[in-house]
Parts: sequence; structure tokens; C-alpha cells
Amino acid sequence: MSIDDPVILTCSISGSLADRAQCPAIPYTPAEYAAEARRIVDEGGVHIHIHARSPDGRPSYAVEDFAAITEAIRSEVGDAAIINFSTGALGVPLETRIASLEACRPEVAAVNMGSMNYAKFSQRRKEFIFSSVFLNPFDEIVALLETMRRLGIKPEHECFDVGHVGNLRPLIDMGLLHAPLHADFVMGVTGGIPPTARNLAVMADNLAEIGRALPGADGEAAHHHWGVIGISRAQWPMVGAALSLGGSVRVGLEDNFYLPDGTMASSNGELIAKAHEMTLSAGRRPATVHEARDALRLPAPGAPAPNGPLAGQR
Repeated sequence: MSIDDPVILTCSISGSLADRAQCPAIPYTPAEYAAEARRIVDEGGVHIHIHARSPDGRPSYAVEDFAAITEAIRSEVGDAAIINFSTGALGVPLETRIASLEACRPEVAAVNMGSMNYAKFSQRRKEFIFSSVFLNPFDEIVALLETMRRLGIKPEHECFDVGHVGNLRPLIDMGLLHAPLHADFVMGVTGGIPPTARNLAVMADNLAEIGRALPGADGEAAHHHWGVIGISRAQWPMVGAALSLGGSVRVGLEDNFYLPDGTMASSNGELIAKAHEMTLSAGRRPATVHEARDALRLPAPGAPAPNGPLAGQR
């Protein structure tokens, strides 16, 4: 990727950890998800990452909740946004996470690319607010990728550290991945890579090097797509860094509640509007949804879902 490529503006609409006591704008019901999707699209967002919730706000991995949220968003914005499902969870069986992919067949689904310590640390209190081990073993990664390949779902590789980018190599050797890759670098989680511009450049360079080994990458090695996911206070500095390095960006209430001036956002739309403004200020152009689909090699809306590799991934 380069600074000449259009920027895919992605929004992670709710996450699964926070609730309205922390941020009143987090959507719970399908109708609220749809209203947030409208705000996102109206401000230039073209890619929406979904964690499902039950209508009372509890995190959900039930097929019916993913389906209801997806249907509500599609009814509101049609094909104006790419829908992306989360598959990551703590303590949720793999079969449960795969069931939503089977039933709903989103265009894109995220795959966490390795296990790690996952924590939040309070500098003021000098203690961990929470601390866990986020397990993503290779057998689960392989099962998710095999499912996505069979269903024609584009994987988004969420990499929390440089080693997670390196984990793509054996999967390429197994024939599970095809050009172009689509990766997001998650920065700012305690236990993952520190959120600096230099570290972001290292992640992008590693992806480019690994991507050259992909079948079909000849002439396309520079076009593997990457973006940044800055967590909490790291979000806006990492947006700026990604824009200067030629990447795309993700914002949203899963990752951060606040605008750069410290004001709590009243909607996901406000966060996307700021990312849109920063994109233009950096001399770059936000991607249209058609350009985003082309960059990720997604089939046109309404086209039959392919079996095996996605169109353009031969």
C-alpha cells in the first residue's frame, strides 16, 4: 500500500466489553446498531465490524443476534457498507463462533492471529484492572480460515504483535491464504505491541515481506491491505501514523470512546467524521465502498458467494 491508495474507513460499532455505564452511545438492540450504521455511512465509513449483543446489551454469540443485527444494518444502509464479523472471544467454543459465519456469511470476518496476555493496567492505582490470557491456538486459526475459505468469506488478520504477523507464514505454506492479504495491526493493548509510529512501520514492513511469498502475489505484493486499530488514547496518534505510512484506519466505540480533544463521542459517526477529516488533512482520500471491495477483492453485492478462494484470490 502507499499514500496514493484510498483509505478504507472502518468502524467497530460496539465491541463486547464496555457497556452504557461507560459510554451511553454503545448500541444494544438491532435498531440501535442500524442507526449507528447510518451515522457511520453518512460520515464516510464503508466497513463495519460487528460484535453481537442481545437486546439487553449483554455480549452474545448466538446466531439469531448476529442475524438480527446484520438484517437491521442491511435494511438501513443496503450495500453502502461491508459487514465484518468478529470471531474472537474468551471462553466461547469454536463451534459457536463458526455457527454465525455459517448462518450469516458476512463478507469479511476477523481472525485473531495468536495467543497473548491481554490486560488493562491502571498507572494511577499501580495495578491491573483486569488480566487474562487470550487464547488463539493455531488449530483454531486453521479451522476458522478453512471455514472462511469454504464459505467465501475474506479473512481480516488481527495482529496484536509482530509475531502475529509472522504467524501468517505457516498458513501461507499450508495453502490457506491467497493474495491480497487483509491485516489490521492492533496497538495499545497491554500485552501487545506498544503503540508507536515506528512499531506500526515494522508491522507493515513485515506484512509486505511475508505477502511476497503468497501464490498470486506477483505484481500485487504492494497491494496487500493493512490498517491500524489504536486502542483507547492510542487511537488518534495511530490514525495519524497509518495515514502517513499509506495504511487504512479503524475507529469506533469498541476501541475508544473519545474524540482527540477528550470529549466523549456521542456516536460512532462522530469518530468516523474525525477520521474522515484527518484523512483529508493528511492529503489522502477516503475509499468509496466500491473501492474498498476492490481493494479486498470482494465479490460485487448480490453475486453468488464463491466456494473456495474469493474472486481475485486465485
